[in-house]
Amino acid sequence: MDTTPQDLPHLFSQLGLANDDKAIEKFIREHQLPSNILLQQAAFWTVSQKHFLAECLNEDAQWTEVIDQLDTLLRQTKSKTL
Repeated sequence: MDTTPQDLPHLFSQLGLANDDKAIEKFIREHQLPSNILLQQAAFWTVSQKHFLAECLNEDAQWTEVIDQLDTLLRQTKSKTL
């Protein structure tokens, strides 16, 4: 059983991204999503990141809630922060 905490820093780590607060805020600020693009289809992900996100969402995996949180953050205006 995976006991990894499901939060934004650990999700970023799973995605191979820097996961400190400043790096997460910077990523969100620099990667906004329009409403017509699914999170896992965004052009800024690598193929493996897209696969991880899609697989988690399709299987309603333990990461789904935090992935949904990231999706929401990426759709907010650029002036907002965590």
